Amino acid sequence: MRPIQMVDTKSQYLSIKTEIDSAIHAVLDSAAYINGKPVQEFATGLSSYLNVKHTIPCANGTDALQIAMMALGLQPGDEVITPSFTYIATTEVVALLKLTPVFVEVDPKTFCIDPDAIRKAITPKTKAIVPVHLYGHAAPMEEIMQIADEFGLYVIEDNAQAIGCEYTFADGTRKKTGTIGTIGATSFYPSKNLGAFGDGGALFTNDDALAHKMKMIANHGQQKRYFHEIVGCNSRLDTIQASILNIKLCHLDNYNAARQKVAAFYNKAFAHQPNITTPYVATYSNHVYHQYTVLLEGVNRDDLHTYLAEHAVPSMIYYPVPGHRQEMFASFDMTRYHLDITDWLTERVISLPVHTEMDDEQLAHITGKVLNYLNK
Repeated sequence: MRPIQMVDTKSQYLSIKTEIDSAIHAVLDSAAYINGKPVQEFATGLSSYLNVKHTIPCANGTDALQIAMMALGLQPGDEVITPSFTYIATTEVVALLKLTPVFVEVDPKTFCIDPDAIRKAITPKTKAIVPVHLYGHAAPMEEIMQIADEFGLYVIEDNAQAIGCEYTFADGTRKKTGTIGTIGATSFYPSKNLGAFGDGGALFTNDDALAHKMKMIANHGQQKRYFHEIVGCNSRLDTIQASILNIKLCHLDNYNAARQKVAAFYNKAFAHQPNITTPYVATYSNHVYHQYTVLLEGVNRDDLHTYLAEHAVPSMIYYPVPGHRQEMFASFDMTRYHLDITDWLTERVISLPVHTEMDDEQLAHITGKVLNYLNK
């Protein structure tokens, strides 16, 4: 059996090595390392894939969130509603811009932000909602957009874990996550479903004026070189990464299908194990399984994590400390938060390996070890 990894980026590369190597050498031959032709080609290709008007590449997913908030003109003290149960980048940029993070609960089934919790958290200072499409499953965007319309709020979709995920509205209309809100933001970190060979990110919008402003912000606040109209930053997707992503974008649907196949194997293996709740898939969403995260009951999660490692099975805990319990937010008086569902989840979730290069022998080993532990 091949060694099991949480993410096997090397084997994925080897499967498309000829294409990737050719694309990289083309950039080296052109010497156009910044803003080369592949960058715009990738932006155009991703816009077409997502059926969104504008894609603005940038340096990473965290920058994408920051640029989005800057483009919307959010000011210090403005409140931004977001889940506590997510990666820190989502709220890190809120604090960085001196905005006020407002943490709310998630749905215990989907792990995504709870619309009822959003509604209860809105105040006159609320300016934006940042739903996270966690683990590869869509947040309930139709309800979120209705709330945003009712209260005049912006919606910034954190789509770093769900590129290619599809949302189905009540009327049957379908849209890709990241294209529904005011702005979508994503990451191309190597482990993502669409991953570069380094950092990278992008923003999405159908708003011409916002797209123009985000392009300026990502380029030092300029549209004409050396004439800086607004305060911006330096956030570029370099040409080599864009050339790699151009190749991998063509494979994205197959990559997501491979992840879904892995999840189906796990689901079948754990179907009759009462201590494991496998990932829930709502009627409005498919699941692209950036992570395969199960919920444990009556199990010592940390002991299972250790046991699996001892038997050559990697696993991860996403995320052991929620946002409202992070020391970095202490100045915002986190003592006022009582997020029982979030705290409950952080003690019970564990993620098993899921990537595009897994085989049945590896999956049988993983599920066998999990079941051996639970049945001992």
